[in-house]
Amino acid sequence: MPKQGLFVTFEGGEGTGKSTQIRLLADRLRRRGVDVLMTREPGGSPGAEAVRHVILSGAAEEYGTRMEAVLFAAARNDHVEEIIRPALASGAVVLCDRFMDSSRVYQGITGNLEPAFVQNLERVAVNGVVPDCTIILDVPAAEGLRRARLRTGDSGEKVEPDRFEKEELDTHEKRREAFLDIAEADPLRCRVVDAGGMPEAIAEKVFAIIEPLLPIQASRPKEAGKG
Repeated sequence: MPKQGLFVTFEGGEGTGKSTQIRLLADRLRRRGVDVLMTREPGGSPGAEAVRHVILSGAAEEYGTRMEAVLFAAARNDHVEEIIRPALASGAVVLCDRFMDSSRVYQGITGNLEPAFVQNLERVAVNGVVPDCTIILDVPAAEGLRRARLRTGDSGEKVEPDRFEKEELDTHEKRREAFLDIAEADPLRCRVVDAGGMPEAIAEKVFAIIEPLLPIQASRPKEAGKG
């Protein structure tokens, strides 16, 4: 079935505000009557969520970066086939917190896996489903980590750092540079947004990028009195 919707991914290092920006964009689009699916990686589908726990808890770390990359790919393929592809076929706008670029950076660049291995895993995992647009939220790594370590859960309790947030600052800075390199190499798909300001101001920049990409029927606000 041909893709009819719009696939937007959000990338960047830890603490760049991806989940906040996805929520703000989704709320704005829904007010316009757009069918929006918010999802995330690793996870997004029941099978992928099970893999998410294994990866982020650090349970797979002892098996090495190569095994982690395989687990990410398996989770991504399940996510694509069970959730993303059907949503796009129905005409929805899919907003995803991380996707293939995170594997390129986390397992490929800072995981030191050979490019051919990462590319082959990616090809199988995405199976032709590539983002129409990727928003790369950018802040210095030190600031991103500071934000990440201040996160609280729904109950207000501090969230413990996951397997990746615990790594050294130099590693996080290297990831930031890798995301920027991806954007430079693929400027038609990737747009870098300075995520150092207030969330609402950043959201305006994000919407200015996404609005021209929306289907015509989704790009105009509903008339007053029509829901």
